[in-house]
Amino acid sequence: MVAQRAGVRPNLLEYFAKWTEDYRRDAVDAAYQQGAVPLLTWEPWGSGADGTEQPQYALAEISNGRHDAYIRRFAQDVKAHGRPVILRFAHEMNGTWFPWAERRNGNSAGEYVEAWRHVHDIFTEAGVRNVAWQWSPNILRTVEKVRLQPLYPGDEYVDIIGLSGYRKYEMRAADVFEPALKEMRAFTRRPVLIAETGARPGDDKALWIADFFTWLRGRPDVIGFVWFERSIEQGGKEDWRFAETAETQGAFRGGLAGLELADAPGGEPIPSG
Repeated sequence: MVAQRAGVRPNLLEYFAKWTEDYRRDAVDAAYQQGAVPLLTWEPWGSGADGTEQPQYALAEISNGRHDAYIRRFAQDVKAHGRPVILRFAHEMNGTWFPWAERRNGNSAGEYVEAWRHVHDIFTEAGVRNVAWQWSPNILRTVEKVRLQPLYPGDEYVDIIGLSGYRKYEMRAADVFEPALKEMRAFTRRPVLIAETGARPGDDKALWIADFFTWLRGRPDVIGFVWFERSIEQGGKEDWRFAETAETQGAFRGGLAGLELADAPGGEPIPSG
């Protein structure tokens, strides 16, 4: 359905997993069966319904080994499956809405990087070679005072950087993404994958969508994006869908038609749109 509305089949599909869930071969296989790379957002908490105070998932609890058995089992399952996966771990850490934020859940400054490196080290020790690690903060809107560099684990622990960024009132895509990208480019040159985006309903939504693709074509370091194609009824906080109206769908199809969607050698797709 999404492919029909977009006019092209996506080559990147995202799904989410909490730390009460094991690695899902079926979800990864389903992505590849549709010609797409799986982007797994791996969230270290038990449930969104429990809010930001989940002491068992505090950053120090991750670093001190409380969850090592689970992490190791997950890593071994990823390795045994053998299919490449983009792993987006503990995203939007610069916000205040998840228990892995340093300003929530009893966490302290510096503990996010420690937790990230600890999890990454377990994967390294397990010999996992088919994971691309994505570090993915939120855009700076509403969290301008939180600096990103102290939350960055380092290039040796990160393969791809990303952003969650939704258009609310901005007129240009650059207004949404560039402030955070400018800050990140001061400490890393890793390629960028927009992990979540969409646009709020309004008279100028189609114009913003068209501008988003213009912006993408001017940023060769942005290798792909995931559009959060959800209405409020489907779980979105707003109707973010590109297919909300005929006009917005037309802007998306037109913009996407101007992008080259690439396949990796051997037919394995790579995220480029």
